[in-house]
Amino acid sequence: MRTIVEIQNVTKTIKGRTIIDSLSFNVNKGEVFGFLGPNGAGKTTTIRMIVGLIGMTSGDIKILGHSIKSDFEKAITHVGAIVENPEMYKFMSGYQNLVHYARMSKGVTKEKINETVELVGLTDRIHDKVKTYSLGMRQRLGLAQCLLHDPKVLILDEPTNGLDPAGIREIRDHLRMLARERDMAVIVSSHLLSEMEMMCDRIGIIQKGKLIDVQLISDFVQGNEKVYEIEVDDKEKASFVIRELYSDLQVQLIENGIAVPLKREAVPVIVKELVNNEIQIYGIKEMTKTLEDRFLEVTSKEGTNHV
Repeated sequence: MRTIVEIQNVTKTIKGRTIIDSLSFNVNKGEVFGFLGPNGAGKTTTIRMIVGLIGMTSGDIKILGHSIKSDFEKAITHVGAIVENPEMYKFMSGYQNLVHYARMSKGVTKEKINETVELVGLTDRIHDKVKTYSLGMRQRLGLAQCLLHDPKVLILDEPTNGLDPAGIREIRDHLRMLARERDMAVIVSSHLLSEMEMMCDRIGIIQKGKLIDVQLISDFVQGNEKVYEIEVDDKEKASFVIRELYSDLQVQLIENGIAVPLKREAVPVIVKELVNNEIQIYGIKEMTKTLEDRFLEVTSKEGTNHV
């Protein structure tokens, strides 16, 4: 089975207010799926419904074909999750915390605990008390807790919150490795868009409880058009010429020329027109959009149903 998590037309209503509105998407094994949205969009509510912390008003969520609604125990067996912050006993060592947690699952051996500790890079400090751990180490210990029972799905809500750049990179590398080598489905919610861009294979964007779009991250960032920066001797004239040719284009004046969103096939047409109008062209370069650029572009469109 390629699809591991199925969100099927899920709606959540609280006191007559629709928090999540007919949400549907799938997450596949071996991928890191990024769940993005502005604050209050419904990310954490959705994650809480996936792990069964709150009920859904309608729709269903299935983990490996098992319904969270009607077959919760079988469904949740396959899930490891950290919702908000990992909680542990600070007066105990990291190892003691894992032993205590392992008692909640069947068949977790000492060998499995040691293997998981090594996997998250805590071997040197696992017997120290948790109160001496940095935030990054606590996040890694939380990740170890999630992995003890070999889940097929890993769900992390803001896993890099409060971490320094080195800690963020560690978590990112661990998640990529788990998806790739363990064939896990990893769902990550975060507001650090630059990190999501490096971490995720696909992203789903939610706004006001509705899913705007789900795309491969490379496709989403680039879209159908790319922005080209054209260095010219007369940017006002160049802007006028382009708008005469394509009246609907948004031409932006920049320091050394103009920036214009174009499809690839339109580039030579624009160049020819500029040359015909005796405008000197000193260079053309493609401006790379970031996930942040596209995210803000998409979520700022009120009432948009698609990208």
